[in-house]
Amino acid sequence: MKKIPRVTAAALAVAALLALTGCGASDGKTHLKFQIWDVAQRESMQAVCDAYTAQNPDVVIEVQVTSWSEYWTKLEAAAESNTMPDIFWMHTNQILYYSDFGMLADVTELYDDVEPGYYQNHFSEISIGNAQGSDGRMYGVPKDKDNIFLVYNKEMFDAAGVAYPDEDWTWDDLTSASQTIYDKTGNYGYMAYNDDQMGYWSFVYQAGGCILTEDKTKAGFDQPGTRKGMEFYVGLQQNDWCPDQAYFAETAPGTAFFSGIGSMYVEGNWELMNKCVNFPNMDGKWDIAPMPKCPDPVSGDGRATISNGLCYATAAHGKTKDIALDVLKFFGTEEAQLLASSYGAAISAYNGTEQPYFDAFAEAGYDINVEMIMDQFEYGVQNVNNAAKPKWKSPVLDELNKVYNGQQSLDSALANMQRIVDTETAKKLAGD
Repeated sequence: MKKIPRVTAAALAVAALLALTGCGASDGKTHLKFQIWDVAQRESMQAVCDAYTAQNPDVVIEVQVTSWSEYWTKLEAAAESNTMPDIFWMHTNQILYYSDFGMLADVTELYDDVEPGYYQNHFSEISIGNAQGSDGRMYGVPKDKDNIFLVYNKEMFDAAGVAYPDEDWTWDDLTSASQTIYDKTGNYGYMAYNDDQMGYWSFVYQAGGCILTEDKTKAGFDQPGTRKGMEFYVGLQQNDWCPDQAYFAETAPGTAFFSGIGSMYVEGNWELMNKCVNFPNMDGKWDIAPMPKCPDPVSGDGRATISNGLCYATAAHGKTKDIALDVLKFFGTEEAQLLASSYGAAISAYNGTEQPYFDAFAEAGYDINVEMIMDQFEYGVQNVNNAAKPKWKSPVLDELNKVYNGQQSLDSALANMQRIVDTETAKKLAGD
């Protein structure tokens, strides 16, 4: 497949004239396609679309859902031929890739006629950062915000005589509880698998380290706090209460947890309602708690949780760009984001629209400590990202797998990870 970087400016200009998305139909209305990858959010996204079309009856918006992997394959192919969906979600993993090559509409001034400083006034710094390109311009309207937390099995804690996790829990409590639960019930403790956002990243920042420097031009794997966090997280697998990575290659931590095999794992709030709905047999048997903190960080107070978020985007070129931008403008309003939150599938990014998300769990009869998620935003760390991330993300995890498999030391891995990130980032900054 020909990649976006090889598409010439001339080809893009021609393609722009031939864009076929969102054509008018025989009913005289403009039909738009809205592409997403999460079936659990179809209902909330359709509700927001319906709210827009109720005010704009000459527009029809169809929400289309596809799988995560298929979504990005299709989007890249569509970008090359300039037939991207009229509206679509954009993830932090990909926004720099698409915006750097001019494929996303610039929405920096979208609200200038509504309110000066609209984004700054209504969205957090992290939400804004998640929607920006390398040039600091906005290439999406913030959709939601999230963080990750500890999920624990109350029955296993009770059987082992261990107190439930709370905001005072540290790494020491995590390991101690894991060992006690394993000894007394035979079930796994905390299940630490090789992942970044849902794995070691939060622990690195809790210890006072970083994955990327503040200017995002270098990796932070050579910093003391980073090594401390990595050493703790990788070392968890050395305990008999934590499965090895071969186990996780076959069974995800969440699957093991809801199968009654493990007592703790990390999850993101975007999955919380889904878990409540899909595992009714576990109702009342599990809950969530803040991420345990580092008891002796190199710097900081030991608290951190990775916070990410999606944004709504549209293509830079296209027949329906003006209408799509108007839809995005509505999607970023308090009205639309309150509505989206009310379905309990995602916490809307607009400040002050979060409560309906939490209320949705109580209204559905789920007794989960969801309000705790809001408290964690106070020490949220923006999802790690720079323009070279698509090049270094997988190789970095591969280096860690070699540590888990006994093929290299952690020190060697950290040196290799530093080199990989720095090399790929330098190439990107040089325009390669």
